[in-house]
Amino acid sequence: MTAGRHRTAVDAGRLRALLGRPKLWLVPGLLTALVALVLSLLYMGGILDPEDRLHKFPVALVNEDAGRPLPEADRNLGALISAQVIDATSSDEVRWRRLDTAELEDELASGKVYGALVIPKGFTDDVRSLGGRDAERPTLTVLTNPGMGSFGSSFASRIAQQAAQEASRGIGKQLSSSPAFADAGAVENLLLDDPVAVVTRTGHPIGGHSGLGLSAFYYTLLLVLAGFLGGNIIHNGVDTALGYADAEIGPWHTRHRTVPVNRTETLLLKSVMTAVLCLPMTALVMLACITVLGMDASHVPLLALFSYCSCLSVGLGVQAINAAFGSIGQIVSMFVFIALALPSSGATIPLEAVPGFYRFLGTFEPMRQLVSGVRAILYFDARADAGLARAWIMLAVGFVLALVFGFLMTRYYDRKGLHRMVPQPS
Repeated sequence: MTAGRHRTAVDAGRLRALLGRPKLWLVPGLLTALVALVLSLLYMGGILDPEDRLHKFPVALVNEDAGRPLPEADRNLGALISAQVIDATSSDEVRWRRLDTAELEDELASGKVYGALVIPKGFTDDVRSLGGRDAERPTLTVLTNPGMGSFGSSFASRIAQQAAQEASRGIGKQLSSSPAFADAGAVENLLLDDPVAVVTRTGHPIGGHSGLGLSAFYYTLLLVLAGFLGGNIIHNGVDTALGYADAEIGPWHTRHRTVPVNRTETLLLKSVMTAVLCLPMTALVMLACITVLGMDASHVPLLALFSYCSCLSVGLGVQAINAAFGSIGQIVSMFVFIALALPSSGATIPLEAVPGFYRFLGTFEPMRQLVSGVRAILYFDARADAGLARAWIMLAVGFVLALVFGFLMTRYYDRKGLHRMVPQPS
């Protein structure tokens, strides 16, 4: 070894010369600036104004009122309120779904609506009896669906409450002009200003250890991160072990002798290792979340199978992208599975409350599909129509696309003689 190899002092002149090279700055500068800009636009662009982005947000409207109409009215108050609620809301913003009681229970239990406004059976009769001595204040019921996430459920609750309050004020004006209340005193007039009580309760309850409906999202995020990080760890570890990359841990540097292997064989090796190592990763995620932390979870065997397939699909996608794009593959896979996936997952902010670009991404981005499947298993009794069927289909599509894309690219590179650089051990 030469003496130069043992120098420990910093060569200031050489450092200044290196820092003065434009090419040294170009690629890192462009990539870091692009990543910072795109991530900022993606994440903040989807959450800043959800109320102004509403697009067919599904809320149920149930009219059980069977009372006879008030004097000089051609329909009862339940029918009148239903018509007013729908007419007062833009059809492009909120999609009121007229349902009966049985349909409402089914829609809440399958996660197809975020909440509901229910007009009870004796509503008109209760309003008619307001002038009586023992009259009870009529009520409208707002139902929430916490399994659809805390934001979506509370948003639907607020929409339904606003509709109920508008209906109450409208009924108050109608009663104030009625001859039956012409002699009403100050107390009665105060009641007539807002005669209807609004009661909020849970329409489809979930467990107390479900993070207010967010456990499905965070559990899915863990699966995606396990597949993403695990895939990249396997990718880098195999390349190091086969002599195609250097290993550095602190001051220690290792370079293994290169093993002659083509790109297709390397991808096959990494894919098999991913399939094997996703088993313990998935098991440990479930152990930590369910056993140690006590997360509410039903259908555990099904959840375990779905979790493994989710982690595997992401891991194989990472291997395929890395095989196709080389050193920038980790950035590409980060955008595919993390950067574009999180804001389009619909797990924290419903897709009906984000710009159309995110709704488009949600049709194929993996996290959206995985969240729907996990949510269906955890909150909606593993019903296929709650998103589980679509999740399985999209998982299979992602699995096939990853394998086909990855091996097509490696076979193409191998046939063209585009072999990997083979470093020679010193």
